[in-house]
Amino acid sequence: MRTEYVYLLIAIIAEVMATSSLKASQSFTRLLPSLVVIVGYGAAFYFLSLSLKGIGVGVAYALWSGIGIVLLSVVGVVVFGEKIDLPAVIGFALIVAGVVILNLYSNVVAH
Repeated sequence: MRTEYVYLLIAIIAEVMATSSLKASQSFTRLLPSLVVIVGYGAAFYFLSLSLKGIGVGVAYALWSGIGIVLLSVVGVVVFGEKIDLPAVIGFALIVAGVVILNLYSNVVAH
């Protein structure tokens, strides 16, 4: 796996952790989750910026946001007990299809 994609994966994981902790921070009234939000978003943007050295910004952002949406939905179901309906499942499937198409067929690289 190319280094830029490793950086992008780290950015996605950091963003998912930060966003999940955002709910747990209860509007920044709980210290530990609030710190995870701040550090997580900082790490996410730092590693996203590193990934842009070899991945086009549009593709990197599409992958980052698309994969992040799906992972956050899984966290919402598993950790927070949220329910998803059929239209949501179809929407997530379309997002995953878009991510797969970008990975398999796009040749956009950073200049």
